[in-house]
Amino acid sequence: MRSNRSPIWRLWPMVQDNALRFWGGMALINSGRLLEGFIPILLMVSIDRIASGNSNLMFPALGILGLMLIRYVAFNVGRRHVRQVGVDVAFTVRQRLYRHLEDQGPNFFSKYPTGDLMARAINDVQMIRMFIGMGTRLMFVLGFSGLVAFCFMLYLSPGLTAMLLPLMPIIGLIGWIVAARLFDQSIKVQEGFSALSSQVQENLNGIRTVQAHGQEEREIERFVDSSSAYANDYHRLIFYNSALTSSMLALTGAGTLIIVGFGGTKVLNGELSVGTFTAFLFYLAMMLAPVREAGIMVTLFQRAASATKRIFEILDHEPEIRDLSDGQSKPTIGGSLTFRNLSYRYQGSDEDRTPPATLEHVSLSIDTGEMVAILGRVGSGKSTLLKLLVRLLDPPPATVYVDGRDIRMLPLSWVRSQIALVPQDPFLFADQLDRNIAYDNPERSPEELVEVVRTADLEETIARFPAGMNTVVGERGVTLSGGQKQRTSLARGLIRDTPVLLLDDCFSSVDTETEEKILSQLKRLRSGRTTLMVSHRVSTARHADRIIFLDEGHVIEQGSHEDLIKAGGRYAQLAQLQSQKIALESDLMEAAS
Repeated sequence: MRSNRSPIWRLWPMVQDNALRFWGGMALINSGRLLEGFIPILLMVSIDRIASGNSNLMFPALGILGLMLIRYVAFNVGRRHVRQVGVDVAFTVRQRLYRHLEDQGPNFFSKYPTGDLMARAINDVQMIRMFIGMGTRLMFVLGFSGLVAFCFMLYLSPGLTAMLLPLMPIIGLIGWIVAARLFDQSIKVQEGFSALSSQVQENLNGIRTVQAHGQEEREIERFVDSSSAYANDYHRLIFYNSALTSSMLALTGAGTLIIVGFGGTKVLNGELSVGTFTAFLFYLAMMLAPVREAGIMVTLFQRAASATKRIFEILDHEPEIRDLSDGQSKPTIGGSLTFRNLSYRYQGSDEDRTPPATLEHVSLSIDTGEMVAILGRVGSGKSTLLKLLVRLLDPPPATVYVDGRDIRMLPLSWVRSQIALVPQDPFLFADQLDRNIAYDNPERSPEELVEVVRTADLEETIARFPAGMNTVVGERGVTLSGGQKQRTSLARGLIRDTPVLLLDDCFSSVDTETEEKILSQLKRLRSGRTTLMVSHRVSTARHADRIIFLDEGHVIEQGSHEDLIKAGGRYAQLAQLQSQKIALESDLMEAAS
């Protein structure tokens, strides 16, 4: 059931933060409107003097000129202040939204596509800015202007003024009916824009896949369908807006006809002077201005209301991973890790079905300075285990410990500053190579960069680039190969020199010879510090002090490379298969040569 209170009221505290500027601007504009209300009176005096043969028009003329100059200054300054408040409120909303997005977890981003979030952050915030900066001014100022005009009209001719009153309920009823439809249609338009943005963003990110599969025409057809649906929704919004505007214009025209008919009769009968009637028509125009602009005001209000609803839908979404610490305790992390009866299952999209556990009853202890490799089939829980250690996923209470402390009780930002994760799918920014590597601290020394570049075996690659370390790698590192991106991502993790380093299959695109060089350097660089490596390769795992083999979320084997080979279990079978594969590839290469 829809609440009677518009969501736009939730913006009010942000407006109140700029109360002096907002209300000061409104006061200036309304003062200008009030002064404007005296101009028809001076005009009336001038016309009546001319009609009576009095040529002394200096006072009313100077009065009109002075009032117009003061009105200009008041309007100019007042509008600028109110518009600045609109910009400030939009800035606050955008900052809150961005900060809130930074705290969200994977379930949130699986629900809200990137394009949808971009549409809310740009288009919806723009709607809010326009409403605060222009819509509120129109409503307050035109409403006040109508009230001023109504008071002057009552003063000049109560009888003529009373003839307009029957139009007011009709105006209110039409506005109320159309406003509800405008709100619903505004939601549809903004959701359509979000869907369109999501499709474009997804398509451009996957453009290589689209081109590789020859699906350009199909994607263009999909875009045309989405764009047409958005255009149709927008046409319907324009229809409602036009219907409201034309209705208001018709009603104001009817009001003007009534006043001209009855007022003209009173002038001819001598009941009203020509000057008074002229002034009354000016006030009529002032009073009906809010009615004429009702279409703009209602559209701005309802579009801003729907935008505010969509923005606060995001802001009201509580982060699934929250900092349970007071932030005061920041103990030095040595690097020992403990998993106690850890079970974890992802949140399913179907509420009626509980997804199977990704990890189940995992209990492990990893000593400070130990290098541990984690192997297993796809879906066995390897990456999940690493993500739980940096709380990209939230572990159940009392299941994951760092140096004997429950990881949930440590400050979230502190944990992530002490445990570095190098993901399997590397993400590089459209920036220089050195800035991508030193992402955590752009002020890092060249010596630090050289050290990690050597360890990640990037020296020869960088030497081939004309700009060297200053090479711009393009969006998502598009100018680099898969192996180069993985090694750049590895260098980014190494340069942080954290007590715990997590490598999530970050050698999958690197050839075995390069991998051997990196791992030998890595063992030297990470001496005395804890390192966990997820991999599918036995050639990677054999460098570790200990190997843990996962299957369907359970630890089924652990030990050194030699011990597991002797045990003849799953790890030994995997080693034999990979050894046979390497031998076969070698034979095929020899035969081809």
